[in-house]
Amino acid sequence: MAGDEAQIEGVDLAILNVWMDDQGLPEGRIENITPLTGGTQNILVRFVRGGRDFVLRRPPIHKRANSDETMRREARVLGALAGSDVPHPGLIAACPDEALIGAAFYLMEPVDGWGIGAGLPDLHENDPEVQRGMGLAMAEGIARLGRVDYQAVGLDGLGRPEGYLERQVVRWRRQLDSYSEMEGYPGPEIPGVDRVAAWLEANRPAEKPPGILHGDYHIGNVMFCHDGPGLAAIVDWELATIGDPLLDLGALLISWPDEDGHTPLGGASGGGLAHPAPAAELIARYGEHSDRDLSDLEWYVVLAAYRLGIILEGSHARACAGRAPKEIGDLLHATTVALFEKALRYV
Repeated sequence: MAGDEAQIEGVDLAILNVWMDDQGLPEGRIENITPLTGGTQNILVRFVRGGRDFVLRRPPIHKRANSDETMRREARVLGALAGSDVPHPGLIAACPDEALIGAAFYLMEPVDGWGIGAGLPDLHENDPEVQRGMGLAMAEGIARLGRVDYQAVGLDGLGRPEGYLERQVVRWRRQLDSYSEMEGYPGPEIPGVDRVAAWLEANRPAEKPPGILHGDYHIGNVMFCHDGPGLAAIVDWELATIGDPLLDLGALLISWPDEDGHTPLGGASGGGLAHPAPAAELIARYGEHSDRDLSDLEWYVVLAAYRLGIILEGSHARACAGRAPKEIGDLLHATTVALFEKALRYV
């Protein structure tokens, strides 16, 4: 049993120890507890037991309505990806029942890599070719994910692939309209929101073979290798589903910095890269590792901007209602505007 000084927020260590024993995991005290950061509200903690390193992930103490289902979804996807060529944290064990510690949770292998939130290591900061390679590795990683046969790995039912593209504009417009229920929100002062929606509906591609989507693919949700530009792991699988994988490529492109290092999401979203790979090279690398038709790729980039802009506008609405800091709401509203301005250039 761990000492009295050791604790993990939201986890009873005595209960966790018994559960880990039941899973046949190495026995011993839970030691060296280290909270991890990653730009998420979820609780992420590394510890050692029986000489083995573990990372525990559970929802925040004040859970959202779907927090436990999110944990179950993440664990299911990570388990399904075992043995694939998609870089991901290895799943060790999962507890889908929230009754045990008050939330669903899972244990995964630590990733030997680094995230952009900690800043660029010397190698990556000072070598333009390494920086260029980081973007190419991201494109290749998401192409590999799109190649996985989701039915063969047991992910039937994870999402509703039939009519996936057809639902997108209506689904996100409905979410934008729902923000008007928040007191103090003046409504969506977003340039071109109706024009972008109309263009997406008028130019929607034909449905393509479904695959696994990460759902939130950008440089903040990957970890890179210490010794070069390669991907150590794609992380934060909260929005994973079954649909059209090209939306992940669209999300990467809409958030990727241009040659001047600018991105609609602000400098941090580009990771401070002074020498990012051009978007054309990302697309080419994706195409080298995927047989998907890229002729309608602009549509997916516009949809990614539309979707992300509406999601971020929700924080602005909550800020107007006093449920989030005003400065955060203002910043994210400006980001939404920038995303729609970029989408309008495609339209």
